[in-house]
Amino acid sequence: MKFCYVDESGTGDEPYAVMVGIIVDTQRMNLTKKHWKGLLSALSGIVHKPIEEIHTRDFYPGNGPWRELSRDQRSKITTIVFKWLQDRKHNIVFSAVNKTLYRQEFQNDERYGDIHDLWCFMALHLSLSVQKYHQSEKKNKGHTVLIFDNEETSACHFERLILNPPAWTHSYYGKTKTQEPFDQIVDAPYFADSKSVGLLQVADFVSYFIRRYVEIKQGAIPEKYEGEEQKMEAWMGLIRSRIISKAMIYPTKARCECADLFWKYGPDCLK
Repeated sequence: MKFCYVDESGTGDEPYAVMVGIIVDTQRMNLTKKHWKGLLSALSGIVHKPIEEIHTRDFYPGNGPWRELSRDQRSKITTIVFKWLQDRKHNIVFSAVNKTLYRQEFQNDERYGDIHDLWCFMALHLSLSVQKYHQSEKKNKGHTVLIFDNEETSACHFERLILNPPAWTHSYYGKTKTQEPFDQIVDAPYFADSKSVGLLQVADFVSYFIRRYVEIKQGAIPEKYEGEEQKMEAWMGLIRSRIISKAMIYPTKARCECADLFWKYGPDCLK
């Protein structure tokens, strides 16, 4: 069995939104949790304040408890976190959306009523990618539990969407006539507080940096400092090493109508 810990970045005024899932096998989950707590403890020693959760929106610009750290120090910590994730060989799945295009066009799509909102759009895409990825694994020993950071607004609708997915989603993973929808997903999605679940913090961290990478590469927001794009490229290289096959997220060939929907609103730099 596997757990997929999911959080998002960019659902405010940002031009792009990104949702990330960290896929962890149960056999390695407890050790990963222990190591993450150890990393937070080490960071607490660096800033001389207790760190129970990394709020990436504060960490990256150097706000809150990170105020006394230089940009170079924060950059080194960022690299440490991504190498930590890379070394543990947990997989990453994501969905990303051009919000301007989404707002302009998706409300006129007949599938808009099924999806409800931007959060559900990304969560559905991510779930379909997890389904497609795990059903293709020859040695898949179990199913996947989806655990999201608390989302009061969209949780109920998304639960219904997963338990009773519209028929147009079936083509994304080639559902057969005898196959149950989302048969690689365990039950309904679960929601938890990221303060208590370290791997949700990791998902938040990764989603923030993918979003910032997209903003710069797509020319939506300029560099905040000289050399930021180069750093983002290096960090994205570490992230890409753990992302599942692109064909599971943004297939470049033989896309069905469902896959084409998510392709349409995704940023070019991630395709």
